[in-house]
Amino acid sequence: MRPTPAAIAQPHLRADSGPMTLRIDSHQHFWNPSRGDYGWLTPELQTLYRPFGPDDLEFLIEETGVGGTVLVQAAPTVEETEYMLGLADATDWVLGVVGWVDFADPSSLAHVDRLARHKKLKGFRPMIQDIPDVDWMLKPELDWAFRSLVAHDLAFDALVKPEHLPNLLALLGRYPELRVVIDHGAKPRIRAGEFDEWAAGMQALARDTRALCKLSGLVTEAGPDWSVDKLRPYVDWLLECFGPGRLLWGSDWPVCTLASGYRRWVDAAEELTAACSAGERLAIFGGNATAFYRLGAI
Repeated sequence: MRPTPAAIAQPHLRADSGPMTLRIDSHQHFWNPSRGDYGWLTPELQTLYRPFGPDDLEFLIEETGVGGTVLVQAAPTVEETEYMLGLADATDWVLGVVGWVDFADPSSLAHVDRLARHKKLKGFRPMIQDIPDVDWMLKPELDWAFRSLVAHDLAFDALVKPEHLPNLLALLGRYPELRVVIDHGAKPRIRAGEFDEWAAGMQALARDTRALCKLSGLVTEAGPDWSVDKLRPYVDWLLECFGPGRLLWGSDWPVCTLASGYRRWVDAAEELTAACSAGERLAIFGGNATAFYRLGAI
C-alpha cells in the first residue's frame, strides 16, 4: 500500500539540516484530449495526444520520492479547472491546483469567488505565452483579476517567454502584493543558445520584485539532445539571481516527456543543484512550493 504524503521522506536529500520537508513536484499536468478544450494539443504531438491521469504519474513519483504535487491547468476553460479539482479531490497526493479563469472578462469574478472556496485551489494561470498581444497583461481591464487574486491570497503563475519579461516587471510594480511564480524559468531559448536578453530580464525581476521562479520545463526548451552541461548556465543564473529560497522544482510532466523521462529530469535537477546546502535543496525540492502555494492549508 502506498504511504500517505505526510509519511514519505525524501530519500535523495540529506536530513542533517533539520526536519525533513515533503518533496513536492510544483508543476505537473493531467488531461484528456476527448474533453475538447486543449486547443494546443493536436495529434501531431504524438506522445502527448492521449489521456494522462494520476495512475500514469503515481509510480514515477513513488520511485523518485515525491510525496505531493501541484496540478496546473492546460486548457483555457473553467470546466477544465473543475475537472482538475475533481481529480485532486480523489487523489491524496495532489496537494494543490492552479486553475484558469478569463482575466479579460470581469464577470469571471464570480468564478474566482466560487473556486477560491475549494481547499485545493491555490492560484490561477492565464496562458500568456499563447496570447499574440505581448502587452496583454498590462491591459487596464484586467485589473479586477489581479486584485481578486490578492484579495483571496491566491497565486499567479506567470506563463511567459523572454519577450514578456519587461511587461511582467511592470505588472508586478502595479501589484506588489501579488504572489507570483514564473513558470519554467520564463522558457529561455536554450536550443538556440540565446541567453543575454533572458538573463537581464530575469535578473531585473529577481532584484526588483518578490517573484519566485520554477525550475521546470528547461529540458523541453533545450530539446531532445539536452544535457546537464547545456542546462547548467541557465540554472546557475537562476540560482544566482533568485537564490535557493525563491526557486521551486517542478517536472512539467507529461510535457517533459518530449525531451526527458521523469526520473532523468529529477536526477539532472539534483546534479544541477548539488552545490547548494542540504537545507537549500530541501527548500528547492519542496519547502518553497509548500510555503508559496500554502500547501499546508488543506
